[in-house]
Amino acid sequence: MTLEERISAFTKLGKYLHAIDEVEFQVLLEKVRNENPWFTEESLLLSLNGLHNYLDDGRLRRWKSNYSFSIGASKVVALIMAGNIPLVGFHDLLCILITGNCAQIKQSSKDSILIPFVTEKLIQLEPRFSDRIKFVDRLTDFDAVIATGSDNSSRYFQYYFGKYPHIIRQNRTSIAILTGTETDDELRALAEDAFSYFGLGCRNVSKLYVPEGYMFSKLFEQWQHRENIIHHHKYCNNYDYQKSIMLVNRIPFLDNGFVMLTESARLVSPISVIYYEYYKDLSSLKENLENLKTKIQCMVGKVSPATIPFGQAQSPELWDYADQIDTVKFLSELN
Repeated sequence: MTLEERISAFTKLGKYLHAIDEVEFQVLLEKVRNENPWFTEESLLLSLNGLHNYLDDGRLRRWKSNYSFSIGASKVVALIMAGNIPLVGFHDLLCILITGNCAQIKQSSKDSILIPFVTEKLIQLEPRFSDRIKFVDRLTDFDAVIATGSDNSSRYFQYYFGKYPHIIRQNRTSIAILTGTETDDELRALAEDAFSYFGLGCRNVSKLYVPEGYMFSKLFEQWQHRENIIHHHKYCNNYDYQKSIMLVNRIPFLDNGFVMLTESARLVSPISVIYYEYYKDLSSLKENLENLKTKIQCMVGKVSPATIPFGQAQSPELWDYADQIDTVKFLSELN
């Protein structure tokens, strides 16, 4: 397959996912929810919409124009996927296939339905992909590795796969910088960055940096439209548990009935909790965040060093690489 043929196939896949039949979607949703209750209709629609945005002919061509794709033998890339949000490993798979390589996929047990569903549709549209995608329980005979997991599993990955060309990703999270001058619409959009996928993704905002004396009442008011999140039983269980822990330990917190805010220097908050930290001035905050950059995926806000507008954390472009590691460059250099 030529690069043009691969781009054409993925463009067709994007159009298919955008116009997926309602009956087929509901059957898929039922399977997905039975496997992982966190994967709700809202989450699945959000992830499929993200794929549709990725798989746009214009975007794909703009993306590939940044690279020189060498003509060489295909490499087999072991792909160890996470399962925290629906289809979270698709971008890595896309990078492997668009560069002309082959994917040997070890899925997460939390998301074992969606990637096979999408790849099956891709192969129907372009059968020559069938010998480039393989799902396995045990990884063997590969040339490189892309693995995503926790800080603990990354040490395991490094031990076993460190001798191969590799990208090994650890835990990351996202933060938002507030100045107190945000509009109602901006604060409302921030709720999408915080609550999409129940806050389970690395692009979800789990920490707020706010100026000294910041009042949270306006923030809570603009987040009220997300109150239905508390009706999800797993989220509610986490909310009740975290609230009990803070009450027992006498940790001060703010509560609006579906999310709690508590002051902390830590970055990664539990589900249903968002940390906040005060800053004196933006220059000192920028210095602080520079020291934490290896643990931060996105910085949301309208002042530097934030680079993602409010409400856009879950809408990355093809060239917005996880951990700021250029996956296509890595894969292209394997040849």
